[in-house]
Amino acid sequence: MSAAQPQSPRKRGPGAPVPPQDALPIRLQVDDSDSPTDVVDALFLGRFATGEQPHSHGHQVERVRKGLDLLPPGATVLRTARDDDRRSVLAEGEGYTVLISHWSQSAEVTVTATSAELAERIVRESTQNAADEPEPQPEDVTMGFWYVSPRRGPHRTTRQISAGTWEEVRPNYTASVAEAMDSLMKITPDDISGRLLLLHGPPGTGKTSALRTLARSWQDWCQVDCVLDPERLFNDVGYLMDIAIGEDDGVGPERWRLLLLEDCDELIRGEARHTAGQALSRLLNLTDGLLGQGRNVLVGVTTNEDLEKLHPAVVRPGRCLTRIEVGALSREEAVGWLGTEEGVGREGSTLAELFALRRGTTPAQIPGQPRPTASGLYL
Repeated sequence: MSAAQPQSPRKRGPGAPVPPQDALPIRLQVDDSDSPTDVVDALFLGRFATGEQPHSHGHQVERVRKGLDLLPPGATVLRTARDDDRRSVLAEGEGYTVLISHWSQSAEVTVTATSAELAERIVRESTQNAADEPEPQPEDVTMGFWYVSPRRGPHRTTRQISAGTWEEVRPNYTASVAEAMDSLMKITPDDISGRLLLLHGPPGTGKTSALRTLARSWQDWCQVDCVLDPERLFNDVGYLMDIAIGEDDGVGPERWRLLLLEDCDELIRGEARHTAGQALSRLLNLTDGLLGQGRNVLVGVTTNEDLEKLHPAVVRPGRCLTRIEVGALSREEAVGWLGTEEGVGREGSTLAELFALRRGTTPAQIPGQPRPTASGLYL
């Protein structure tokens, strides 16, 4: 159905230019695929499209303090709508219209107004002191998270992630892995010779934990971003370009960026060129091809695959800054970590299994039985 009829063209003298709002009349068509929030979005654009309020300004608040509605003082609410993942409020005041969209803990305030100064002032009044930024604790590190939002496209958000120091985490790994990690944790930009970090090994051995600690060790010179949908990244050129260009966290000039791609088995295994199409080629192009030229970008990949199953182009000399196989602790190392032999398998235990044993949530492993797949934080 038609929710808004086009404006009638205004009378004008011969040869007068046609205003854009008359050259492109606005008509809103609504069907059963639209939601109330879609209608609110469209209604918000009306006064901007007709030229009644030709100026717009917006601002996003990453973490909104609890209890704030972000409404400007004296604004009148016209519409409210709520979906599973979004809440929208349309309001107006003297000379302006405001749309407030809430997603989880974040929100976006957009204003159209009769003047640019008024639009900026209303946004400033709505969002001033609205951000809830807890003081980072010594054990926390700021990490970015990229994902494609159905409404906003490629999007980056940041969170404070708990991460221990390498000295605290080091006992969680075998002697050979700890020695390799020693060198990795101390790397500086001057030491970088390859752009790919590869951590491979069974689930539950602590690959994710090591990456969190790496983010803390490198935080003075490297911004760490985790890609939540890596399977989409290398099949969506627009998404890949947004990430390659990057979004700076503003901490310092010319910082490196480390993109973390977890559990990318299908992307980098031996038959990847046949099963993943152009995805593998684009990954390699980001690490040492034209796409990565002139950009201080590193790519960290974790996989559960054995090294022998990985594509030779991924592990060729010169491409990897580091390549570490993270395995289970030996029986002697596991007993030393846990302080008891109870529950430790004959061939040792993974880090996830040891934490489960410490919590008392996993029965003793039966000798000779396959080790169960571990879950939790230590992947």
